[in-house]
Amino acid sequence: MAILGGIIKGIINIANTSITDFNPVKEQEEVLIDLLKKAKNTQFGKSYNFHEILNTENFTKEFSERVPYFDYNKINKEWWQKIHDDEINVTWPGDPSYFALSSGTTGKESKRIPVTDDMISAIRSSGIKQVLSLKNFDLPADFFEKEIMMLGSSTDLNERADEKLEGEISGITASNIPFWFKPYYKPGVEIAEIDDWDKRVEKIAQRAKDWDIGALSGIPSWMELMIQKVIDYHNVKHIHEIWPNLQVYTSGGVSFASYEKSFNALLGKPITVIDTYLASEGYIATQVRPETDAMQLNTSNGIYFEFVPFEADYIQPDGSLVDDAPSITLADVKLNQDYVLIISTVSGSWRYIIGDTIEFTDVERAEIKITGRTKFFLNTVGSQLSVNKMDDAMQHLEEKLNIEIKEYTICAKRHQDDEFYHTWYLGTDAELNEKEIASELDTFLKEANKNYKVARSKALKGVKVTLVKPDVFYEWNAHNKKKGGQIKTERVMGEDKFNEWEEFVKEQYVV
Repeated sequence: MAILGGIIKGIINIANTSITDFNPVKEQEEVLIDLLKKAKNTQFGKSYNFHEILNTENFTKEFSERVPYFDYNKINKEWWQKIHDDEINVTWPGDPSYFALSSGTTGKESKRIPVTDDMISAIRSSGIKQVLSLKNFDLPADFFEKEIMMLGSSTDLNERADEKLEGEISGITASNIPFWFKPYYKPGVEIAEIDDWDKRVEKIAQRAKDWDIGALSGIPSWMELMIQKVIDYHNVKHIHEIWPNLQVYTSGGVSFASYEKSFNALLGKPITVIDTYLASEGYIATQVRPETDAMQLNTSNGIYFEFVPFEADYIQPDGSLVDDAPSITLADVKLNQDYVLIISTVSGSWRYIIGDTIEFTDVERAEIKITGRTKFFLNTVGSQLSVNKMDDAMQHLEEKLNIEIKEYTICAKRHQDDEFYHTWYLGTDAELNEKEIASELDTFLKEANKNYKVARSKALKGVKVTLVKPDVFYEWNAHNKKKGGQIKTERVMGEDKFNEWEEFVKEQYVV
């Protein structure tokens, strides 16, 4: 009998019954007030008169009118650079303890995003919320006695000259796990500190049979590679032969839907998938119930959210917002509308354009889905394709052709005939006719997206598809940055970057 597991599950059940009615709009107002009060005497707070904003009747409106939008380059140049120059009380009281190295999808240089002790506390509180929500998934008591494999970036953080530590957010959070969680945490401190991703995964594969893993946590693409490595190392058919008690996978960073088929192929039986949304800037949202794969915004833990309708008039070619793009609060959002996500946080990010687009699936519950990236909105010739539409197309191809597409990227590229083509590279082990796949892809997008259909009758000449092995994408990431951690594949590339990509494929990995 799982005595300890039963106790833990009982505590979770009791904690959930003590939670008061969920009021996300009120929670957000309280978070903004708290942010403004704590930061009013910082350099940023004084510059934008936080004290005066707090004394206005409609402080949410006043805040949005006084404080401009910031992307990373702008806030880093105007404010965070002062932190790097050893100034304190810049955008948040005191001095940040860490810098998160953002290793998202674009650019070779890592962004350095402040992570304060208040943010570490906020992330931990959101993590507790996630644990408490497990009550809704009706997991057996013995699950709570199993170990958890967290496949993030290295926890061996780099020490800067100013004695601050920096690393990817998954490494920072893993290095701050509470003492009571450490017995459950795998692969353990020693392996987690290995910086080289391939060597770390090799160690995981060697030790895999020593652990009783009940849950996995990490970005789908890298998790798949790790699982496959364990399977190959032990010469088994699926991961449940090694970890028979694996019951939960906590996905993060990207939509799991586009990885579902290839991920499930590695399993021996179905497991519960829980989506989460942890970014370098904070813990944004987590799935709290099994009836949906949407995630609930963490509205009470150190992040204030605003939303800009994702419309062409408000988005500049580089993915940034025009200065007068209108924002709304959680009180005014609607269903079936893509929004650019704007956040202000206890790490001193203010009206910060995180770069993601989301839509609400349930307004009252504040539940969302990630729909794409502002920079990955493909509208070069009016096709208006967002990442979620591209993901839908990949799932359609998987089902229609009975194949697995593990990765993809696309560019609206001008070819030799001086015409634009949507040029796709699909990561798959399938051997199929590329022209037939291009035709199927084109047909699906015409039916699914009216703007795409119009573009195809005008400036968009056609679709071209090239099939490559999935490893091409992983090696491309390694070529540009490194493997593992928070790194995600660029879904949409500009022509210059795409030319580099095609040269890389041509020289090394063409099927």
